[in-house]
Amino acid sequence: MFSSARDFVRSQGGSMLPMIALLAIPLLLAVGFSVDYTSAVTTRSNMQQALDAAILSITTLPTTTSKADRQTALQQAYVANSGLGDATLTAVNVAADGTATFSATAAYPMPTSFMQIARINSVDVGVGSSVRKAPALVQSTFKVTKVSGYWNKTMTLYGTQFGQTKAKPLMTISYNYNGYGDPKGYGTTTVSTINGSTKTVVQKQVCTTSTVDNFNNLPSGAITQTSGSNKYVTTCADTFYPANGAGAVIDVSQMDQLYLQMNVPSGNPKVLKSNDPNTSNRLYIGTSATDMPEVATGQKVDIFTSVPCGQTGYQAWEDGGNPVPAPVSNADFFYNVTGKCAFNQRPSETVLTQ
Repeated sequence: MFSSARDFVRSQGGSMLPMIALLAIPLLLAVGFSVDYTSAVTTRSNMQQALDAAILSITTLPTTTSKADRQTALQQAYVANSGLGDATLTAVNVAADGTATFSATAAYPMPTSFMQIARINSVDVGVGSSVRKAPALVQSTFKVTKVSGYWNKTMTLYGTQFGQTKAKPLMTISYNYNGYGDPKGYGTTTVSTINGSTKTVVQKQVCTTSTVDNFNNLPSGAITQTSGSNKYVTTCADTFYPANGAGAVIDVSQMDQLYLQMNVPSGNPKVLKSNDPNTSNRLYIGTSATDMPEVATGQKVDIFTSVPCGQTGYQAWEDGGNPVPAPVSNADFFYNVTGKCAFNQRPSETVLTQ
């Protein structure tokens, strides 16, 4: 048997080279297809990552950006993320409630290496990506309901615009004690919007206190206090500018960050911030005037999510006169806040769906 095989190999009557060549072609093709396939898989993965990054980036463009400009930005971001071929924005839809969806595809005719033996010079590689963007806060309205205390104080809403690092004041609420001497203490509160160097008063609440013999026949909304044998009645009158105004209406659609800061010159601490985990626990946030849980110690408050969309939210501050934790009844600075939500540039509300 071994002798026959040896004789076959040494045979002069024919050659094995053509047969070996014929057998090698399928092997080479198989190896070539495998190499090109692996390259296509890697290319597709890189394209997908580039397209995902690109479509996420165009959701943070201004709301007035046209689809054509978004297409240009998509392609630029796609290339910047090492994407091959062309990216195409296929759909931009914004619902009435502000929910937005974006879809895009990318295609690239990848040149082959070994598959050209079979006259396959390129392989079309394609990917797709879609995102869904939930409505986000674009406008907030602050209205004072009640402020008290012997200490003067000021609460300010600060915002940082997209692409900037320095926060600027958007709204301020200042309180001045009237000095009457009642236990809780009331005074005058002024709410103003701020636009650059221009401050505009939009609400003023003036609280007047007097001593009475009894609490009979009190006007609606009167605040009563008792200290020893003394009885105090406080009435507060609100004036809005304009007269049918709702309070401080603040456009936050161009803001990437928001926080509240209260300055209490006589307090300890003197500065309270919603984004400072050391002082945010003096802020109360809730769904009604009586249901306002205190922010847990060590937390940062995201004003974008703490302002409800389309309904009234309730907030209050303890200005530093009492230790915390403490019931909301100990707070000194009460106000309502409502939000309007729509399509917004903030990236935090965006998720990939494909």
